[in-house]
Amino acid sequence: MDDLDATRLNALAAKLAPGRDDRVSDLARLSGGASQETWEFRLGDARFILRRAPGGTLERKSGAGLSIEAAVIAAVAAHAVPVPNVRHVLSPEDGLGLGFVVDFVEGETIARKLIRDPAFADVRTHLAADLGRILAAIHNVPVGALPPLRRLGPRATLDALREALDACGAGRPVFELALRWLRDRAPPEPQTLSLVHGDFRLGNLMVSAEGVRAVLDWELVHLGDPMEDLGWLCATPWRFGALEKPVGGVGMREDLFEAYGQVDARRATWWEILASLRWGIICAGMAPLFASGIDRSVERAMIARRASESEIDLLRLMQEHA
Repeated sequence: MDDLDATRLNALAAKLAPGRDDRVSDLARLSGGASQETWEFRLGDARFILRRAPGGTLERKSGAGLSIEAAVIAAVAAHAVPVPNVRHVLSPEDGLGLGFVVDFVEGETIARKLIRDPAFADVRTHLAADLGRILAAIHNVPVGALPPLRRLGPRATLDALREALDACGAGRPVFELALRWLRDRAPPEPQTLSLVHGDFRLGNLMVSAEGVRAVLDWELVHLGDPMEDLGWLCATPWRFGALEKPVGGVGMREDLFEAYGQVDARRATWWEILASLRWGIICAGMAPLFASGIDRSVERAMIARRASESEIDLLRLMQEHA
């Protein structure tokens, strides 16, 4: 199923807008979302977003799964985490594949605009603190309120990176060194596991001129060390060129940590370094996809070349924290 069947989508109207006779209009696939399809459509004056597996059926093995993602979003909404309202999880009877529908949320996700556009100048003054409070809310969601999730502490994460690096094929000495360096300095496994978003950064946040409207893209959600989210947010690749502001290119760690509450800065730094390795391996993994002909897009090739940026970043970080 390469295209979305608008006729079948129309059949959802009664579930999304009970008591009304609206038909789907303005159906369009949105850009972005490298691993999932994102579609926008209208029913009358209401706007919706459909998040769907590629082709309706292909789900990443590393992801939680779209039905789990929807269940987590619904669960965290009850615990002061800003998220879109989940309207419907697709079933086999819907004939649209795997996915779910949420209410449209107005705002901006493009990092370069959030970091540099004058329209967001005011929100940038408090965004780092806002993100700290949101992460604290996420990490405090009771595990009992959540669906079953994967458990990924430091050791399991390192094992997953080992497997991903092996799958890249070509030798990567800097990545091998970084993996060994991180394993030698791995923190103890957390005594209790918390809800971890897994990809908390600009690009996965809907932001208005007032603040964060919604946390998006929960596909990598799992139970793990909460410091993982803090480290990922502060990693060099997610500063989008604003290197002097470690919190996503918009703020300082001090503001993030103070708003978050109790932070183990040493653990957060370990996860921040691991984030550079993780992103580097993701980039390197694009090369065999391009070379094999599976995906010959320019975007795929450009991402593959960015592995060298992570190598430089890792060498610097290992020296700084030797």
